[in-house]
Order: sequence, then C-alpha cells, then structure tokens
Amino acid sequence: MTTPHRNSRRFTLITLAAVGGLMAATPAIAMPIHHNHPQGSGMHAMVGGGDGGDDESDDISNGAQQAADEVNAPGIVAPGAYGAAWSALQNMPRTGGQWRQATMLPYNSDDPRYRDQDSNSTAGMGQVTGRMTAMAADSNGDVYAGSAGGGVWRSTQAGGNWTPISDGLSAQATGALALDSRGRLWLGTGEANTNADAYLGSGVYLLADPRHGQFTSRDRVGGDELQSTAIHELRISGDTVYAATSEGLWSHSVTHLDGPWKLEFAPNPDYLPGHSLANDPNAAYKNIVDDIAFDPADPSRVLVAAGWRSGDTYNGYYTKVNGSWQTVTSLGALPTDPGDIGTVTFAPSADHQRYYALVQSPNSLNAGGGLGGIYVSKNGSPFGPWTQVASAASLGTSGSVLTNVGGQSWYDESLIVDPNNHDHVYAGLEEVFETTDGGTTWTTPGPYWNFPLACWSLDPSEQSGTCPQTTHPDQHALAIGSYKGQTYVYAGNDGGAYRRPLDGQANSLGHATDWVSLNDGTIDTLQYYSVGVGADPNGKGTVVTGGMQDNGQSILRGYGSKAVDTVMGSNFGGDGGMTLVDPKNGCNEAQEYVYLEINVTQDCAVNSGLVAPTTYNVAPPDNATSNARFIAPFTSDLQNPNLWVAGGENVWVQSQGFAIRSSSAWTSAYDLGAGRVATAVASSGGKVYAAWCGPCNPQGFQRGVAVGNADGTGWQQLSLPAGVPDRYLSDVVIDPKDSSHVYLTVSGFSRNWNEGPGAGIGHVFESHDSGATWSDISANLPDIPADSLALTPGGGLLLGTDLGAMYRAPGRTHWAAIGRLPAVAVDQILVGPDGDVYAATHGRGIYTMPLRELGDGRD
Repeated sequence: MTTPHRNSRRFTLITLAAVGGLMAATPAIAMPIHHNHPQGSGMHAMVGGGDGGDDESDDISNGAQQAADEVNAPGIVAPGAYGAAWSALQNMPRTGGQWRQATMLPYNSDDPRYRDQDSNSTAGMGQVTGRMTAMAADSNGDVYAGSAGGGVWRSTQAGGNWTPISDGLSAQATGALALDSRGRLWLGTGEANTNADAYLGSGVYLLADPRHGQFTSRDRVGGDELQSTAIHELRISGDTVYAATSEGLWSHSVTHLDGPWKLEFAPNPDYLPGHSLANDPNAAYKNIVDDIAFDPADPSRVLVAAGWRSGDTYNGYYTKVNGSWQTVTSLGALPTDPGDIGTVTFAPSADHQRYYALVQSPNSLNAGGGLGGIYVSKNGSPFGPWTQVASAASLGTSGSVLTNVGGQSWYDESLIVDPNNHDHVYAGLEEVFETTDGGTTWTTPGPYWNFPLACWSLDPSEQSGTCPQTTHPDQHALAIGSYKGQTYVYAGNDGGAYRRPLDGQANSLGHATDWVSLNDGTIDTLQYYSVGVGADPNGKGTVVTGGMQDNGQSILRGYGSKAVDTVMGSNFGGDGGMTLVDPKNGCNEAQEYVYLEINVTQDCAVNSGLVAPTTYNVAPPDNATSNARFIAPFTSDLQNPNLWVAGGENVWVQSQGFAIRSSSAWTSAYDLGAGRVATAVASSGGKVYAAWCGPCNPQGFQRGVAVGNADGTGWQQLSLPAGVPDRYLSDVVIDPKDSSHVYLTVSGFSRNWNEGPGAGIGHVFESHDSGATWSDISANLPDIPADSLALTPGGGLLLGTDLGAMYRAPGRTHWAAIGRLPAVAVDQILVGPDGDVYAATHGRGIYTMPLRELGDGRD
C-alpha cells in the first residue's frame, strides 16, 4: 500500500500542554482570553494539523498562545473593545460596489484532479466547508448549523440548500444552539473550544420562527451581561435557560426575555470583569463552566461541571446546598479530583433513565493523552452513582485509526443519546463513536480518515475494496432529527456538517457506509488565512487559491470566465497557511503548512501519474527548529519575483523563484536575534523590511523592524519612535515605485482598551524615509486589530481588519468600509492581476469585488 509521505499529520489533532492555548478575540463585542505565557512567539490566530503526536501537541500549544498574544500584547485588552469598534464601523462611510463570494461552491477535499502526495485526496471526507461548532435539528427536516466564524445556517430539507440566518449580528462565532419545546432556536455566540482561532461573542439570541426568520440584534436575550464570553452550552429546564460560559453559569427566563441574566455560579468571582482581579493574566481561565445537568426527580437540584482544560484547583463538580455552592466529592466512578476533571459534556436520555458524561482529564492531557473517559449514571440522576463505559484504550480498539484517541478531547467533545433508546449513544472526539448497548461495546462509524485502512491506496486501481466515505476529523457537535420518516444523526466538525441514518449501516470494521456530506456548496464557512491569485495558464480567467484552517489549500480555476470550475479542489492537505502565487501563471504556487514548511508546485499540483511528485517541500532551515511563527510570513520581491523572502528567527532569501526544489537554496540574510521571530516581511529591489517580536507574549513584550539588503549587507534595527505603538506589527508593505516609502500595520487595541505600557494609538503608519520617521494615518479607522494591507495600482490603500475591509482612496486621508460583509476577520487582502480586490476571511470564504467599483471611497 502506497502512503503519502506527510499525510500522517495533515489534519488538526490538537493536544495542548498545561501552558494551554488561547482564544483570540471575536470580530464582535468581545475580549480575548488571556494567559501568562512563559514561552511562545507572535502570530495571528492559527491552529494546526496532525495525528496527535507529541510534536503536534507542542505545535498547537505554541500556535494557540501566539494567537491571543498578538491581540493582547503588551498588556490585557479590556471588555468592550470589539463592541466599541463595531459601533464605530457602523458609522463609517462605505464604498460603492458589492462583494461576491468566490468560494460559494462545492469544495471537494477528495477531488481526483489533485490526488497528489501532499493533498488529502482519498482521505474519504468528500465535500467540506469550515468548522461547525454547534448543531440542532427537529422532526420536520429543519437543521441548523452554527459555524466557528461564519454564523448560523438553516436547511429545511435535512441538510443542504443552506441559508445564512445570522448575518445581521455583530458576532459570527457560534458556541451553542438549542431548540426549545416551542420550536424556538436559541443561539449562544462565542466559540467555546478554547482553540487558537476561536472568537468570543456578544450574548444569547432567540429566534421565534427559525424556519422562516433571521436573527437580528433585537433578538438578543437580556442585556450585555454575556458580552465577551464563550458559551459552551445552553440547557433549558422548565421555564429557565442556563448558559454555561467562560465567565460562569448564568440563567434567564425563557418567557420574559428583557430582564438581565442572573449569575448563578462563578468558581472565582474576583476574576470576573469589574472585580478586583479582572486584569489578572489568568482571569479568563478562572470561571469556565462547561455544562450543567439536572436531576429528573428534582430539576432544581443541579450538577455543574467547571474547570480549565489544563487543570486548576477549582476544577470539579458543584451543586447548591442550603443556598451555597459546594463541591461534590463522591460520584461513584466519575472522578472528582481536580486533576481528572477538565472539559465535560453531559447528555441525558429522553426517558430520564440515563445520564452520560464525556470527561477530559488535565492529568492525562499533561502526560500526552487527554481523554478521561465516558461515564453513565444508570438511574438517570447526574449525582450517580456513575460507572465508566469507555476509555481511550477501549475506544482505540473499536475501529479507531488513531493511536491517541481523545488526545484533543478538550477541543473535540460532543455527546448525544438516541431519544428512543437510552442505550444508543453517539460520542464525538477526533472521530465519531457509537454504542448500542449502553457502552459495553463501541464502534467507530466515523474514523479519522481512510489512509491506514487496507481498502486504501493512493492509486485507486490498487485499492483492496472500496473505502466508505467518513466525516471530516475533529467532532464538535451532534444532533438528531427526522425528515420524511427517516431519523438522522448529524455531526458537525472541522469540515462542516455530515449526516447518516441514526440506525445506519456499517462494514465489518464498524465504519459507517452511509455518511452523506451536507457541504453542498450553498454553505461557505471556510476559514482562510491567505489568498493568492494568478492568471490561469489555460488563458481563461484566473486561479484563486488560499490556505485555511484544517482544510488545506483550495484551488479554483477559470474564475471570472465561462470556464470557471464548478467544484473547488484541494491540492494541499492539512492546515493551509500563507500563500504565494505567480500573478502571470496561477499554477505556480507556494503554500505554507506551519513553521515555514513551504511547498511549491508549478502545475497547480495536478496529478502526474500518481507516482511522480507534483509538489516539492522547500522549507527554510528555521522550519526544522520551529524558530518561526506558527503561520510565518513569506513573500516575493516586488521588482524581482524570483527573489523570495521568508521570516523566522532569520530573514531567509532564495533566488530561484518557483523553480526551487531544495531547502538548501535558502540562505540567511540576517539573524533577528535569539527569541525574536518575524511577523511580517517585504522586499523591493532587494531592499528588505522585516517586522518582528520577541518576547512576543505580553509580559516583556518587544517589537521592532529591521531593514537591510537581501544579499546580507546593510542591515540595521530601526529605532521606532514613541508614536509607533508598542504592539504587534502585523504587516509591512513597500511602495513599488519607492522602496523608502513603506507602510506598517499594527494589531491589538490602542491604549483606550489596553493598559500595557506603550500600547499607543493607531493601526496604520507611513514612512517616506525607510522607517526613520513615521506618521499615523489611521484617521477615522475603528480601534480594531489591523491584519493586512495592500496598495492599489493608483495609490489607494486596502486594509483587512478583525471586522472587515477598509479602503483609503488615492489622494484622500479618511477611510471607508468596503461594501458590506458579515462581522468576520479579513486575514489577507490584495488586488489580483484581473483588477479585482480579494479578501480572505476567517469564516466566510474568499470575497471579491472589482476595484473600480470602490469609487472614491464614499457612498
């Protein structure tokens, strides 16, 4: 059996060490989670892929901490920062033109056109989209899918033919969805997976007629009490809804919706906003409530699971006794030691005869594992006694294709019980597991992928049988619903939404043979970090490509012409990072995996007899030592496209362009210094600018810009004046007509929201003397992290921010919002060779608009 040389680590399998990963802030009323990091370097909210090895744990740990550091450094961002920015954005002038979603079409991860060693084609998950973090379904075929960064979507035919229904909200990150007995849809915003690219939210919303309606800001329940939180679960008991959040357990009436939310329980209230320790670096980890369970004999008697995934003294189970909250120390086999209680998910049976719990263990996580186990209370009470019905070891022998089952159970965790059979349970970890006998035996209907199976071969003619479709890895949500007499289970994961009959079919290995991908192209929640555009060598239209979270590199050919692809393919697997494309030939592509692991192709990575390689790994040396950002910068020289510059601890250069075939072609032009890493690089005529940070975490944060020549001569560290904020430098852009004319973008928030020393004011700066002096040209921009800058041919400026895209027309000093986008981050923006503006969003795919439609930057 032929195996791809890197497929063993091309999907996200995340296991974080005790130092933990962080949430980045949401492009909605939000605040990033904070933590004190003794290690790490700066980056923009990223997450990676793999098979759960120790190196993967370290990778994701670093990637996660770097994400929040970029927003927080040099201090801590106060609540309300994104809310203020969102309000300011609503009052900005807007350009002409209308965005078009280029990637709103099927994205086939198994596209046979790109069955190359560096793709994940043949893995078996079929059509995919971005991460789904919550799902709900009813008995009429209505299905609701809540995405990590692209809002909530509705299908009225059991999946497919989707419609977005939350575009009017200031938060597009979903934490929880729940349908109540009246058919109303509850939405808790703020992704609760505590991963690197998770975004916080703006509260809870209720849609009275979800089959026909759309969420608006008027649908928010209560006041702003749940602003800037992540909502793990929404649980309804009687006339009360409970929200398990990153800032405690809250409750609200399900009938009287205007009153404020009531804080029921917070393990460490001094760390809540407005209290004495609110600005402590650990504050965001001190009041996490994962879930709540109700005693069917007395629904007022509740069991609350609370705790940070990497362990804390407050981790545990709590109940209210005589008006005060107390820890529960005896639950049978269910561990009550804080070190064995991390992220917890409860699932009751409809007949109240069973309660199940999926538990992640900090002790196991810190030892290289993660899963504590799956447990059941056979009397239906959450107070037990509980017995264990699954462990990492037992699930590992159930048909799993992994060696570390549950290694990222803090991130992949979902559980649901068949409403008609309390012994029939689905559990979501990295894979989908199922038991029909209450946990005595388990199968794996949704294995991680097909590569390890005997049925698989890179060459389909060599396969032993036919591999069934599986789901995309990394399960976050499960739901059960019916349509036209058939009951389905729905799985939401890093690749979107899938379904199969609740009592489905499986092969001899226990792998389901009846999964259906619901990612039909009418839904686009892809989480792009980058975009690249070049002329299609077939002479028709352009090639549009980009790297994204856990869904590799997409490729769309013929865009803008009648020959446009009707299905996007994936020519690289795993996480797609930065992208470099030849504007004259879009099949010349370079794609980053993580830590500057750059791959290059000169034929779009199409098949070449399956044996001959179509891609080449050409990583600079810093990749081998991980002395680079998780998603590290690289680019080509504006005057000499064969001269490439990449940034890790060193500024690396190579002069072979897309013809490069070996990592040895890279040489170091400059060493930024131990502990420093490049955050942005730019080059024109051999003159190179490299922005850096180090240390990159808020404590001891430093940043700077180095300037020199690609040949290694003339390097110097600029003395940035006091007017340039002491925050992350996210992009450097050179005027192609004058290499001494340069722009600098700054992430994070100004000192209005960040109490750190030197936080300063402003997000875009300009220099006409190679960085000796700088002017703040932010003008009327909202105080919002700036991510990417591009110059238009006429001298205008395009800016990607955490709240969308902005434009400063040539000759003007003020900015306008470009058209209207949902509240999503634009991680990269550029002008393509076709004259269109391209915006890579982290949650709603790639948008495009003709530059000419922007006009003079005003309505």
